Order: sequence, then structure tokens, then C-alpha cells
Amino acid sequence: MMRKGPTNLITDVAGILVGNAEDHRLKSGVTAVLCDPPATASVQVLGGAPGTRETDLLAPHNTVQAVDAIVLSGGSAFGLDAAAGVQAALREMGRGFPVGPHRIPIVPAAILFDLMNGGDKAWGQFSPYRELGYAAARAAAKTFTTGSAGAGTGALTATLKGGLGSASTVLANGVTVGALVAVNALGSATIGDTRHFWAAPFELDGEFGGLGMPSPWPQDAARPRVKFREPQAANANTTIAVIATDAVLPKAEAKRLAIAAHDGFSRALWPSHTPLDGDLVFALSTGASGKKLLLEDFIDLSAAAAATMARAIARGVHDAVAAAGDPRPAWSALPG
Repeated sequence: MMRKGPTNLITDVAGILVGNAEDHRLKSGVTAVLCDPPATASVQVLGGAPGTRETDLLAPHNTVQAVDAIVLSGGSAFGLDAAAGVQAALREMGRGFPVGPHRIPIVPAAILFDLMNGGDKAWGQFSPYRELGYAAARAAAKTFTTGSAGAGTGALTATLKGGLGSASTVLANGVTVGALVAVNALGSATIGDTRHFWAAPFELDGEFGGLGMPSPWPQDAARPRVKFREPQAANANTTIAVIATDAVLPKAEAKRLAIAAHDGFSRALWPSHTPLDGDLVFALSTGASGKKLLLEDFIDLSAAAAATMARAIARGVHDAVAAAGDPRPAWSALPG
């Protein structure tokens, strides 16, 4: 039996804080996930067009075992500057991997493409993402805004505004798993032309509308609704996410958890993992519960990770709010 955590946010996982910073004129922003203490981490990339920083060190065979933060950012490749801002904030906090007298904050990052969403991107010589990253890290807390905030500020799906979503699950053994996701998918989070979410089978307590599955089932539900039918938005995609748990996982099991969480993309977005998405999941293990898992428990955790990620994706779209100049409607503005 699974239930939501107290806040239904990734920060229900002990040791995780999240901060957002955004610029609504820019229609973009940054989300920083801070780990205190550093968390075991890995990553899995299944989209064909990723944009990343420091992901090689997350391979199970490489030296660094834990990270200080994860960054999700808008801005395409310009958004990778956000990690430098988060790193600067962590350095001020005295955080980082010790090397002699120095501390080097370990901050992997991933970006989504939101340059053609109607925002003003004429920022001059240097992009604003380093400063947004710094502000996001300094804003890190146990509660944070979802929807049109942080890295989800300018996110879009094929049919609706995207956004920043989060959810959490507490398993029967007391282990908590949480998901955080910026939904900017090539595909759609809703079924056909309805308001119903693909993630409906996993919804808990009406957290994204409580509509269930549509009836009658739309005859064209299986037809992919995708951005590339609009040439100006063909490459404006990518869903980037973090899955976190308080279970004690070695780096290799964190990798498996990231792989499992991608099933949540497939349950909540149609289609997903396309050549024009950079779909990616970072996995974090804080170990705060002190619980090491047997194989059957890890299978339950993996299933919960997929379900929690699907719920977070739907919540990101559900929570988005309309703004002037949006090229897509918000879910809340749909009739019915």
C-alpha cells in the first residue's frame, strides 16, 4: 500500500531542499535541488537530444559518489550557466568535495529548450541563468511552488502549457520516494483532445483533477500529438527530472532507480523519449532512513518511482497558470 507524503513534494525525502528562481518576462527559470548532506547520485538519459553538465561523473564506475546539488534549467545550452550560480552559492555555504584546502561543489545539471515560447530572450552579452541559479539555490526550502515556476516557467507540451511538477510516495516499509520534473515534452500529457491525464491510473486523492480516464475512450487517443508538426517549435522540447529516496542505495542501484523512473515518462506522456526530446532522470539516495533494501523491496521502490514520476508530470501540467503571450493554454483554462 502506497500513500502520499506529508507535502506531496520531493522534499518529503529527508535531506532534500528545492529552490526556484524565474523571470516571467523571459518566460524561463531555474530549479535547484540541494542535498544536505551530499547524496549518492546517478543518471539515465533516454531522450535523443540532451543538454547536460557533469553527468559522466555519475556513472557507477567513476570516483565521485555523491553530489551537493542537481540543477534543472530552461534556456537550452545557455541554461547550463545556472549550475555555476548554484555552485557559487554552495561555495559560500562551505559545501563541496574536499580537495586539499579547497571545496568543490558537485553540481550536475540538465536543460530544456524554451527559447521560442514567447518570452523576451534579448538578454545581451551574458545570459541571466547564472544569477537565476544562484537565486534558486539561496531560495532552497522544504516547500516550493509548482506549475509555472523555476525550470517549468516557460515549459510547453504539444497541446498545453507544461510546468514544474512534484509528488511523493511513502511505501509500506516506511521508505519515501519523491519526484521533481520540468515538463516541456514534444508529446502530450493529456489523452486526445480531453482534459484527462495519461497518468490517471496512478493519481492519489485527486491531486491533478481527479477526472480518471475518459469515457467513452477517444477514437484518436493513440494518435501522437507532437510539436514537430509546427516547424517553429520542432526542437523546443525535453522533460528533465529528479527521483529521490531516503533508502540507502549504492551508486549502481541509484542508476537502476533512474532507469525505473523513466517508466513514469512513458505512463504520463505520449509519445516520450523521442529523438527531439532530451529526456533525462537524475536519481538521488539520501540514505536518511537508514534502510538497506532486499531485492523484492527494491522492485517495489522502482515501481513506486515510476508511479510517482507519472504523478509529478501530470501535476506539473495541471498546476501551470496562464500568462500573457503564452503559445499554449493552461490546463485550468480548458472547458469542462
